[in-house]
Amino acid sequence: MQDTQLLNEGLALMGLGMGFVFVFLTVLVIVTTLMSKAIGRFFPDPPAPAATGNRRPPAPRQDDDVMVAITAAVHRYRRRHRR
Repeated sequence: MQDTQLLNEGLALMGLGMGFVFVFLTVLVIVTTLMSKAIGRFFPDPPAPAATGNRRPPAPRQDDDVMVAITAAVHRYRRRHRR
């Protein structure tokens, strides 16, 4: 086999492989887009609740024992790790 013939076959094989990858990725993008549209059509997002002013949600109440433990832990850490 001559070098030019081998080079031509290699280029043909490369073109075939790159073409296959291009077609596969194009089909993948099209199918993904169609699936996204189908999901959006059959399962729409639930409507967002109406905003009622600038109210903040109430903060969760913590037990006093937990606050005391956290405060003691922070105080102890700061006392041990002075600069």
